[in-house]
Amino acid sequence: MDKKRKKIFSRILILSIVAIIIGVFACFAMFNASEGLQQYFSSSLVNSESVYLMLALCAFVAVSLTLLIFSSFRASQELRHEMRKMQKAKPDRKIKQTKKNETRRFAMLNTIDKQAQSYKKPSVQEINLEQLCISFRDYAAGNLGLYYDISDIRRFIAGMSVTRLILLQGMSGTGKTSLAYAMGHFIENDSVVIPIQPMWKERSDMIGYFNEFTKKFNETTLLRKMYEALYHEEIYITILDEANISRIEYYFAEFLSLLELPEVNERYLDVVSDVWENDPVLLKDGKIKLPPNMWFVGTANNDDSTFAISDKVYDRAMVINLDKRCVPFDAQPRKPVRMPYSQWCVLIDDAKRKYALSREAEEKIKTFDAFLVEKFRLTFGNRIMKQIRDYVPVMIACGGTEKEAIDDMLSRKVLRKLEQQNPVHVKMYIAELISFTENVFEDKTPICLDYLKQFEEKFNL
Repeated sequence: MDKKRKKIFSRILILSIVAIIIGVFACFAMFNASEGLQQYFSSSLVNSESVYLMLALCAFVAVSLTLLIFSSFRASQELRHEMRKMQKAKPDRKIKQTKKNETRRFAMLNTIDKQAQSYKKPSVQEINLEQLCISFRDYAAGNLGLYYDISDIRRFIAGMSVTRLILLQGMSGTGKTSLAYAMGHFIENDSVVIPIQPMWKERSDMIGYFNEFTKKFNETTLLRKMYEALYHEEIYITILDEANISRIEYYFAEFLSLLELPEVNERYLDVVSDVWENDPVLLKDGKIKLPPNMWFVGTANNDDSTFAISDKVYDRAMVINLDKRCVPFDAQPRKPVRMPYSQWCVLIDDAKRKYALSREAEEKIKTFDAFLVEKFRLTFGNRIMKQIRDYVPVMIACGGTEKEAIDDMLSRKVLRKLEQQNPVHVKMYIAELISFTENVFEDKTPICLDYLKQFEEKFNL
């Protein structure tokens, strides 16, 4: 298209130069002809040859200028037509032509493209979710000296079936980072640790940026792992260490929005604003797809040096409280389990078919919701209800119970919202809420009751 425009411009330029030359020549000719006319009209002798020559010259100039004007008009019409076609067919991102030996701006990602040719997929091992939880707990204790309660292991595995963002919160030293780190060892794909910095505010802090001076992209560890995960079948764990030392809803905002999309093939994150010919193979129009086989595990300390986590983040994440250390126990070393992502999906789908949320439990949840709306003007939407339906079956498949799963979800997803209510109003109805919860769920929600009683004690101080 550019060559055609240049050709049209050249035609217009040549025609303009020819028109100028003819015009100058015509001026000189008319000047000489004017002297002949003066002599003709002043002389009694008529020079017919001079008259014919002048008329022929005038006709030639007139025809030449007409043709030039017509040709210029046609050329300008063609140019406008080409410009309109260019605007209609304008690509989203300009492709920069690169020389064969030119430096690549994504050195590490291009290297991953080459290494992917020799990748071997992991084999499928016969294991169910309950065995997976027990094996992981024993592996962490026997191989790494890390001790966790089996209920926390179940929450972690079940939480992975609900969302790609898990928040481990609690006091420092309770093993939040170690849990995610041990999971990477257990699946033979080491977790990558991203230490969050206090000044982080945007996407480029996570994945890097293009340096205009060096003409290279500063590739972060996270970007490289995301790109590698697109080629591989393993499960990837990314640890956002001290996630709330900066505001998660700032630096992780685009990730949060994309992870909400139901179609995984539409989750594309902007990396660069243009396209080079030698860019990595899996970059699509300067964007990278969020790997469906990657989970983000944020660790959060609740102290004066951190920010409060917003409701937007809490609603989209699975929250696990690690408030105390587990008592050490005897465990024999275990072999790791290298599980492909496809096998994980099969296990989750099977659990949802076998252990779907019971109708009785769903009715109790609706009754509980109606009470919260009446007394506190507080409700939970479709997102949280969907999370409950996803969480409960997997929790049961991991060896837990339906009531334990509901207790987890209501305490961390719903009752947590009471902290944002007017304290005076909450104080008026907190005792009634405790009694109602005990009756509806038949004292089978200890986490919810413990949370509400702590609330009541604060008001009585």
